[in-house]
Amino acid sequence: MKPIRFFRHVACESPGYFGTVLERRGVPFDVVCLDEGISVPRDPGEAAGLVIMGGPGNVNEPTDWMQQELELIRRAADQGVPVLGICLGAQLISKALGGEVYRGESLEVGWHVVQRVADASGQGWFDGLPSRFEVFQWHEHTFSLPPGAVTLAHSACAEQQAFAIGNMLAMQFHLEMTPESITGLVERYPGDLKDVSDCVQSAETISADLAVRTRRLYRIADVVFGRWLAMIKDNKTT
Repeated sequence: MKPIRFFRHVACESPGYFGTVLERRGVPFDVVCLDEGISVPRDPGEAAGLVIMGGPGNVNEPTDWMQQELELIRRAADQGVPVLGICLGAQLISKALGGEVYRGESLEVGWHVVQRVADASGQGWFDGLPSRFEVFQWHEHTFSLPPGAVTLAHSACAEQQAFAIGNMLAMQFHLEMTPESITGLVERYPGDLKDVSDCVQSAETISADLAVRTRRLYRIADVVFGRWLAMIKDNKTT
């Protein structure tokens, strides 16, 4: 099997628990560390599927690597290669496929509940999950649905939280975070936590009971990542 290819934008947003899921299943994967200056590979077909991770930046003011990722996502769509976008990765998918990305009314940071929306895609992306579940958030921007996409979830702080289009899944929230990566975000971006509100939690709230909260998060992750990996298995390009 070809590897799953991750695109990392910042060290504290690594494959995390998703890497653990792949290791348990014996699925090979590699990581393209764009934060270390590595160029984006041009051929999406070199991998069984692409995972575009989170990170800082504005896709409306794209860096060279963002431009390369936007082009890669479009080629993946043309070739039928499955793509999973997380946070910034979800915004890149939206932008690449004709959606809009814009600043939200507020940052959304910390542990927040998202609400499932009836899945009209026929794929059952979130089947088996409760109607409301807690996820980890850290974003300033949000997105609109690209043409042909189906919305899957929303929250009180962001109308669009997840969408699917074909075998591509985009999630504004994080399911892959580990206690260590969450601690890394709190330490790296303290300025985002200055104005505590309904949508922005304090460092203390974010960091409380991390072991318990991440274990709950991983029960959600097992379902969602498992469904996306089923798309990989069914994809003829692998």
